[in-house]
Formats: sequence, C-alpha cells, structure tokens
Amino acid sequence: MSTMQFQFNTNSSVMGTHEVAARIETQVRQRLARFEDRLTRLEVHVEDVNSSKHGDDDKHCTIEARPRGSRPIGVTGKAPDVDAAARIAAGIMAERLGRIFGKAERHRRDPSPDKQI
Repeated sequence: MSTMQFQFNTNSSVMGTHEVAARIETQVRQRLARFEDRLTRLEVHVEDVNSSKHGDDDKHCTIEARPRGSRPIGVTGKAPDVDAAARIAAGIMAERLGRIFGKAERHRRDPSPDKQI
C-alpha cells in the first residue's frame, strides 16, 4: 500500500515558512497517525487572514484529508498563532475521521438484522 502524501501550502504572510511547515507537518501527522493507512493524502493550508493587523483568530489552518475511495473532508481551525490553529484543525479532523471510519467499521461488523414484517 502506498504511503500517504502530505502537502503544505501557505500564503506569503506566514513568516518562517520552512520551519512552520516542518512543525505543523509533524504535529498533524502525529494527531492523525491512526488514520494514515486509510488516507491517500493530507493537504494543509495555513494563512494569516489580516497579516498587517493582529487579531484573536486571524491565523487559519485548513486540513483536507482524502480517504481512500471516498470524497475529501475539509476542516478549519482558527487561532491567534498558526501552531494553535493547526492543533485545533487536526483535533477536529481526528474527531471527524473517527466518526466516519468508526461508522464504517460498525456497519462492516454488525450487519443490521433482517426486518420482521
């Protein structure tokens, strides 16, 4: 089975892009590691939505996960810094993937009984 691809994108307003990319990739991969064999790709987009000003939740991290044989799933975390935004987005993604894959597992293991008429 092929390994999951990881792609990191940012706009020009995020400083120290290489270091930020490495930190966030490590953080996101760790948080979503249990799903890695079920995903073909993770795309992470980080941006500072108002780069010249500072705001409470002006750093956004959007994660798009592509489950094998299924539609992509996207979530966004917002926070005062990119690391916190990535943590929030990865947490939301972990919950969503857990529900999706958990539901698929339950359906595979516990077929619903035939309806009685």
